[in-house]
Amino acid sequence: MAQTFNAPLPIPTSVTGTVFNLNVDEATKQFKPGNITNTYGVNGNYLGPTLFVNAGDFITLNVTNNLTESTTMHWHGMHVPAEDDGGPHSLIGVGDTWSPDFMVKNKASMYWYHPHKMGLTNYQVSMGIAGIIIVNDAEESALNLPRTYGVDDIPLVIQTKSFDVNNQIQISSQMDDTSMVNGEITPYANAPAQMVRFRALNGSSSRTLNIGTDDNRTLYQISSDGGLLENPVPVTRILLSNGERAEFLVDLTSETVGSTFKFTSYMSEMPSNIEGGSGSAGHPNTLFGTNWDFMEVRVVAQTASPVTALPGTMTTLTTHLEGDASVTRPMELTNNGKINGVSMDMNVINEVIELGDTEIWTINNITSIAHPFHIHDVQFFILDRDDGGGAVPPSATEAGLKDTVLVEAGETVRVIAKFEDYADPVIPYMYHCHNLIHEDNGMMGQFTVVDSTMGLPKLLEESVRVYPNPTFDYVHINNFNENPIKRVSLYDISGKQIKTYSNNFNRLDVRHLDSGLYFLKIETKKGELTKKLLKS
Repeated sequence: MAQTFNAPLPIPTSVTGTVFNLNVDEATKQFKPGNITNTYGVNGNYLGPTLFVNAGDFITLNVTNNLTESTTMHWHGMHVPAEDDGGPHSLIGVGDTWSPDFMVKNKASMYWYHPHKMGLTNYQVSMGIAGIIIVNDAEESALNLPRTYGVDDIPLVIQTKSFDVNNQIQISSQMDDTSMVNGEITPYANAPAQMVRFRALNGSSSRTLNIGTDDNRTLYQISSDGGLLENPVPVTRILLSNGERAEFLVDLTSETVGSTFKFTSYMSEMPSNIEGGSGSAGHPNTLFGTNWDFMEVRVVAQTASPVTALPGTMTTLTTHLEGDASVTRPMELTNNGKINGVSMDMNVINEVIELGDTEIWTINNITSIAHPFHIHDVQFFILDRDDGGGAVPPSATEAGLKDTVLVEAGETVRVIAKFEDYADPVIPYMYHCHNLIHEDNGMMGQFTVVDSTMGLPKLLEESVRVYPNPTFDYVHINNFNENPIKRVSLYDISGKQIKTYSNNFNRLDVRHLDSGLYFLKIETKKGELTKKLLKS
């Protein structure tokens, strides 16, 4: 689709350190001529800053919700405790601040953050809440790679959207007929005549991208979701489903200053079971079944210290051994938008995983369309793909660490992961289709990681969780099914009993309380314990 690219590519602000303050706000942005568009943003009017963190650092993220509705914030691809993961259980109330803190245990790569509110993920992401996380480590830093942010190391948050006649963002399926990068509809990026690194995130709600260039030049992919590939992989197309990331180099060393090329999504080359792929030409959405450009690159002069050569071997990938897996866990994706026959239920833990286990998940897509499958908590390796013609190993671009994998219609994909730490018997992680429309409609499940070796007092303490805490309206109490709660008593700071609850522990109404410190005595089948509760 021919376009004139006349707007400089916005580069998200970069923030470094170990404490990050993220303010989620309502805002406006001029996307198109005419009416201004209502948006959400993080520390700005659309999208959020890029967070640079170092492996091994202990970081704190203070997320303040200035919206008129609750939200959450999920650190997609990051290996963090369940209570810090930002899933649908970790609601941030209006005006509240949530402050997860954890050690950065990921390898160097590009990750991202976005809301994960039950039933409203697509809406809040579409309105603009999303941002990039870039993890640095010693291994990646030792390589001769471009890393001058915004100059020869360029982030690309690629999205497609639909706007109504008043230029307001439409939350609808299959009508996302406008592409944008970093929040700009017709952007161009200046790139120096040297090796240039692009870090691409598919931040669209439901659209898979098939990235190439209009002149079919070689792209050298160097990283997948969770870390470096062993060697740069030369390709002309990078298939990127919702939530997936890829880093790649483009060799511009022999380019003439002033020359240009465009990044293109080759939808006509995609399988017909992928939304907007081949066979869908003629669909009312102009992006369906066609190849469309989404950004122009303009070559400018070299920088003072250019990188002009590809790196050699970058890392050694050590995959988990299939023989070490103690569990093979089936995940069947069905036409009614369910996983293993059920829809998401916040009160149901679908799977329980033992701490330290290596598991194989067999993801079988019996639907008629492709689904991007995302697992929280871990990075995994793809063992093989089977479209009915026999299992084949992953391609070189998919041989590295992954947290999201596109499973095509009729295909079975086996992945392997080790659940090494962060046991929490109460607060779950998610697994789900990362088509945000499908996720919001219930194509999601929950799992906990448990440590059965803990003694009873510790197990009891860990098995009962009070959240959110602090709270301003309701408090939830979750626990192991094997250890049901019998009674909850509420006390003020002087020890006076205020109220006793004998049922519906998942949602206790505390709106009537004054602000301050309280105590909850929780009586379970296996014993009793006391938890502090802060009413904000």
